[in-house]
Amino acid sequence: MKKKSTLLLSGLLFASLISLAQADLRNEGTLYVSSATDTIYINGAFTNTSTAALTNNGRFYIKQNLSNSQASMAVGTGTLYLNGSATQIVSGTQIFKTYNLQTNNSAGFTLNNDLSVTAVHTFSSGLIASSTTPNYLIYQAGSSHTGSSDSRHVTGWVKKIGTTNFTFPVGSNTYLRTAGIAGLSASSEINCRYYAGTQNIYNLTAPLVKVNVNEYWQIDKISGGTAQIVLNWDNSKVAFDNVLLSEIRVAHYTGGNWTNAGGTASGNATTGTITSGSVNSFSPFTFGYESFPVPLKLISFTAERKSGTSYLQWVTDNEENVDRFDVLRSNDGIVFTTIGNRPARNTTFQEKYYFDDRSSIQGIAYYRVKYVDIDGKFLYTKIVAVTEGQFQQNSFFILNPVRGVITVINKSGFDGLFEYHLYNAGGQLVLKGNVNLGMNGNAVLPLPAQSAAGIYLLELSNSRTQFRQKILVEK
Repeated sequence: MKKKSTLLLSGLLFASLISLAQADLRNEGTLYVSSATDTIYINGAFTNTSTAALTNNGRFYIKQNLSNSQASMAVGTGTLYLNGSATQIVSGTQIFKTYNLQTNNSAGFTLNNDLSVTAVHTFSSGLIASSTTPNYLIYQAGSSHTGSSDSRHVTGWVKKIGTTNFTFPVGSNTYLRTAGIAGLSASSEINCRYYAGTQNIYNLTAPLVKVNVNEYWQIDKISGGTAQIVLNWDNSKVAFDNVLLSEIRVAHYTGGNWTNAGGTASGNATTGTITSGSVNSFSPFTFGYESFPVPLKLISFTAERKSGTSYLQWVTDNEENVDRFDVLRSNDGIVFTTIGNRPARNTTFQEKYYFDDRSSIQGIAYYRVKYVDIDGKFLYTKIVAVTEGQFQQNSFFILNPVRGVITVINKSGFDGLFEYHLYNAGGQLVLKGNVNLGMNGNAVLPLPAQSAAGIYLLELSNSRTQFRQKILVEK
């Protein structure tokens, strides 16, 4: 007679099975957890053999590996808790089915067999990987997940079955990088996996002129109808190209080329989403552009004077084909001279550059950076100014807002000749000259006739004091 082991768990007969030492459990017969209040703890590995009949309607905890060879396993109504401290491996010859699932192991999980969820999967801790021969974390029709993050998601394959919209909780070993499906026309079976580094980036079909080189999602339809693909970008995690929102599309690799799958993007240069048009064929998807990204995005440019040195810093993003950065200095804000340079690093991530000018200055020194492409084209940053002393912000009073002329009232107690400079919001010099200010007197500086309304910066200086103030020009 074949041996058959049976374990019946109910609230009246056996509330819990607890092992304080490591103890593996092998089920060759019937293992039935009858109700939601019943709990079984396995402080080791669990093997469910081909002759077994497992039904979990309660709480089933496994500390180590899980293996299943039972065909046609009952889903039950309970929760499977994988909560070990070393990497837990799911293996066997048959899919393991659970109603709810909670994964809580910072060491992570490896799927060498399919694991199926019918209700809710809760990510509590740990990454879920899958074997090279695809094994899937399967979400059945109507199922969902919660709690995914950069430290807890799937780095392998995910399968979704059904008709509802779904977000695949996939990503790299470092970041959660989800993709979604929406608007399914029929019940479908769709697989998804995330990859870093886009392939065949030069195989393009018009109107696309470029695709994102840093990431793509392999989305395959096994069966079903049409759907829309939902992608997102997050420049703080994976570098995204500096391109206009109106020019971003979902790119679909089909027939040996990246083609336009449509979509209208929303968001900004840092984060955003795009949903494609309806597609009936599936394969790799990424971001495509109908215009070339701006080769370089300048995030900031600042200067500070301390202890006889001007400390310059500029931050860039998405460098491409940049040769160098020339640092320019001026004593009057008009004539600039190159005082040094920094070679470009040409990465798609944010880069910080530094330059120190230890030369002495008289009054005010003006700086800007010229970034030069390898083809000789160039652009300038805004102009920034520093002074060796402190600006005397209470020395003068400017009547604001300004209409036609700038009225300056001298409160400094210093009279004599002052030099003045007026800059627009872009840092361009629009007016300069000299004005004689009497003690406790005032002066009128005429605005250029073509001056546009907006914010300007006025600077006044002589050998004894310097002053700067923003003014509002109104028409």
